[in-house]
Amino acid sequence: MTYERRYNLLNSKFKELFFPTLLAAIAGNFAILADAFIISAFLGPMNLSVIQSIEPLAQFTNMVYWLIGFGGTILSTSAKANFEEKKANYIFTVSIVSILTISILITVLGLLFPDSFLQILCNSSQLRPLVYEYYKYYLLTIPFLCYFVVLAYFIKTDNFVQLQFRAFLLANVLNVVFDIIFIKYFNMGVGGAALGMAVAYIISVIYISTYFLSSKRTLKLIKINLSKSLSCMKEICKTGFSSSSIALYQSIKLIIINSIILGVFAHVGLVAFNMCCNTLLFVSIFIFGTAQSILPIVSVYYQEKDYNGVEYVARRSLKIAAAFGIFFTLLFTIFPQTILCIFSVSNPSDVPTVLNAVRIFSLCILAYSINFLYIFYIQAIQDIKLSNIVTLLNGLIFPVAFVYIFSIIGNENGIWFAFLISELATLLFIYLHSRYKNIKTNGEYSGFFLKRHHDENERMLEYTITASKNEAVYLSREVQEFLSDEKASVFVSLAIEELLTYILDINDKLDWIDIIVRDNDNFTIISIKHSGIGYNPKVDTNLNSDNIDMLLSISDNIEYSQILGLNNTVITINK
Repeated sequence: MTYERRYNLLNSKFKELFFPTLLAAIAGNFAILADAFIISAFLGPMNLSVIQSIEPLAQFTNMVYWLIGFGGTILSTSAKANFEEKKANYIFTVSIVSILTISILITVLGLLFPDSFLQILCNSSQLRPLVYEYYKYYLLTIPFLCYFVVLAYFIKTDNFVQLQFRAFLLANVLNVVFDIIFIKYFNMGVGGAALGMAVAYIISVIYISTYFLSSKRTLKLIKINLSKSLSCMKEICKTGFSSSSIALYQSIKLIIINSIILGVFAHVGLVAFNMCCNTLLFVSIFIFGTAQSILPIVSVYYQEKDYNGVEYVARRSLKIAAAFGIFFTLLFTIFPQTILCIFSVSNPSDVPTVLNAVRIFSLCILAYSINFLYIFYIQAIQDIKLSNIVTLLNGLIFPVAFVYIFSIIGNENGIWFAFLISELATLLFIYLHSRYKNIKTNGEYSGFFLKRHHDENERMLEYTITASKNEAVYLSREVQEFLSDEKASVFVSLAIEELLTYILDINDKLDWIDIIVRDNDNFTIISIKHSGIGYNPKVDTNLNSDNIDMLLSISDNIEYSQILGLNNTVITINK
């Protein structure tokens, strides 16, 4: 019987995370879109300028919870992959305490100094009173929104994907309901939309916090001290900065480009740019869901040096992101009126400019989708320097530079084409860097996703077997032939057979088991990964086996953990 890795287990886990995460991303990013849609429907498209003006603050809020949420979950999952449960809990606790402290501080400062904030957000004295109506209630939303999203990121990595999805769905259904109530029935105008969001997230925070009542959770709040927490927070921010800075650069970019567009197009330009931003926000929901799905998987598998598994997930995600990119590029380029219908833009003087802007702007969607996915992937493998560079170029330097240049030397269409050139310039940089990295490391890294290759002196076998005892027996024989140490190979192969057999006995429903064996002159590492009920050889003594006892005696380390809903046993034998 010939064995090979078929990625069934990994594919199953990807699907398990992908669809709920995609739906959660749709729900999680729906709030601003829903507010824009409802404001446009009930108050007219003119009020969409309020949403466009408040967008920098919304993006800054996104930056805060992405910074802590992504940074914390990456470090926490990495700690779990290294079997450091206490460290994972500490990171979780610091993340929750930090996000509450920072978000409350933002709200307090915003309420104490509203004029300063509004001066930055809106340079139009005519619009400023309307912006303030939305702004004051949105500030109240920030602590609840930030806590909600950060906790949601963590519980997803703890295999509470359905709770995450239901919480996001609840938040956004309630957001729409309360928007309509406050705007239509209480006549609160644009402020009603922000108040509706606040009430929705207050209720949803209560629901998602039921996570702490579950006996199945593995993340726990523990006691922390200030000095260690500050050091931990520094690492969280360092790790999460690249993806969170997308929102920071978006805030700065919007302020600058809003000013440039106002100078070229006046008010109709802001309406057109708002439609372009809504188009990209709509697309980013799907790309964000894809990127969020791969983040914990890539982080764990890369930490375990399972580079083939990392490449499989990356390529699968790239196909999905490209498919979304092509679909939405065609949709909004051929039918730009779709986005106008969604947001009720019907002013005859605005429609030609907005249609033209959306049609040209949509050409950047495919490249944007690939770049966005790449940024999250690079962050997941913790290449901090590269992820920060790509995010800065793509999120701020390229778009602002090209929009400014085309606003001077080009016609009005040039501004919209500038976004396409910006995304293509980012893709070119990524390609050139991958070639440079490949040459510099003599082929250790290769390809678009910088796949890392194992040491040439290390032999590796990767197997996927079905939940069958016959396959476990055949596999153990092949492992025995593979291992270089003849004496140890007998005990190891027999122990693996008994381990697999016992795992099958205690699991009524089990589809696939992944086994990876790495062997070199210094050590042999055996990794067994499966879903269902786990087995820890060091703790569980129900399996009375001489072979397991022998394995424990010759092994330098046997570690077991539960992560992403998978049971992971790693056996290390030094030579």
